[in-house]
Amino acid sequence: MEKKRILVVDDDPVIIELLVSALAEAGVEIYTANNGREGLQKFYAQRPDLVISDVMMPDMEGWEICRIIRQLSDVPIIMLTIQADDTQIIRGLDSGADDYITKPFNAKVVLARVRAALRRAYQSTPVNNKSATYSDSYLTIDIEHNLVTVCGEPIKLTSLEYRLLAYLLQHPNRVLTTQQILENVWGWEYQDEASHVRIYMWHLRQKLEADPKKPKYLLTEYGLGYRFNTVG
Repeated sequence: MEKKRILVVDDDPVIIELLVSALAEAGVEIYTANNGREGLQKFYAQRPDLVISDVMMPDMEGWEICRIIRQLSDVPIIMLTIQADDTQIIRGLDSGADDYITKPFNAKVVLARVRAALRRAYQSTPVNNKSATYSDSYLTIDIEHNLVTVCGEPIKLTSLEYRLLAYLLQHPNRVLTTQQILENVWGWEYQDEASHVRIYMWHLRQKLEADPKKPKYLLTEYGLGYRFNTVG
């Protein structure tokens, strides 16, 4: 993490102080902003390697900051939220966020998540070197060329959604446990975050399945895990 630049956006000076203290020990260069507009200005000026942003701020919500940044860059974005319900988390994913951390949080957890996000962002291939493809009249996936289309139209996936899809496709028709998925897609830092897999699978189905409530490709094997089903 040394020499990486991280932008922290939060209107709570206590939170900023806590994060700065934790991140400074990792040898990163830290920029801070007290509101959304200042955060965007710092982003344009400094081009950080990762952004941590609070969700609830008076001038501009973190979701809006995330949406604007995502139009310009694929930089990892971690959202801080006091609301852990699925609706808020899914809103963050729709805005392009890569991860979320619920307040109150442990600074060591944040540091571990930052390390994991940076590690994923700068890996040359999703999950591993094993390429995979799938194609039918509805869905096409080409891992090597970063291509996903539905009915011929390209689908925009976040880096984590792509890694999740790649890992499932690299093991077609095989049930993968939640623990396997967490360790191989997110990293060991997420070993106790089973909800991540459930929420990201739901969001991925919204983008890829013709009927997300009756998925054909991204299947849940209740009590076991998930699998990618090669239709036909």
